[in-house]
Amino acid sequence: MPWIEAMLRGQKVLAKATQDGKLAAESGRVEIRYKPNDGRAYRAAAANLVTAEGATLLPDDHCAPAGAAPAPAARKAVHIDAAHAEATGTTAAGRFVAYTDGACSGNPGPAGAGMIVILPDGKMHEGYEYLGEATNNIAELTAVLRAVEAMPPDATNIVVHTDSQYAIGVLTKGWKAKANQELVAKAKSTVQARRARLVYVPGHAGVPLNERADELAREAIRTRATRAVVAGEASVKPA
Repeated sequence: MPWIEAMLRGQKVLAKATQDGKLAAESGRVEIRYKPNDGRAYRAAAANLVTAEGATLLPDDHCAPAGAAPAPAARKAVHIDAAHAEATGTTAAGRFVAYTDGACSGNPGPAGAGMIVILPDGKMHEGYEYLGEATNNIAELTAVLRAVEAMPPDATNIVVHTDSQYAIGVLTKGWKAKANQELVAKAKSTVQARRARLVYVPGHAGVPLNERADELAREAIRTRATRAVVAGEASVKPA
């Protein structure tokens, strides 16, 4: 089956296509790759992919054979691979790490927040929240807020990874919020009170835990459901 270039939330990807140049969707999702020589296969909602009119079809062997992408199955508490943990610093003494992402089917539209919380011992806890009709910025802010709230009460040295420059700007850089002021104020006060540090991570660039957070956010939209993040003694549910 051939490939075709497409745009996914502003980033160029390669998507499976039919011989007539249409996206090869199964149950509304299309197999995509971020790089042709990277065999990790992901699946994106067809509604979020845009192909250019007259785009050239690429042969099936343009991309490496499919390999293992971050597992889509929900995991409540698992251990991170030791090599990956060492590379990302998630096992540093006393460090509490989170990866967050927001998703929106239309902007505004059905929205979801995905959160991953990693404790210093390497245990990883996941959750997602369905937000109803909302914007992508609301989803990103909510994801950061829920992740920080989910940290155990005595957690220190909290680092939250997000691909939202907007969230980092309004929560830590003094950007003036023209919208979502109540949510921004709550998230900002929570981040400051917990002394959490926000770190930018590029979205859809093959960063496994960022991709997983995106999957969780989209799971919230797909199922119209919420699953609380449970980490240590904390169990965070939407207000």
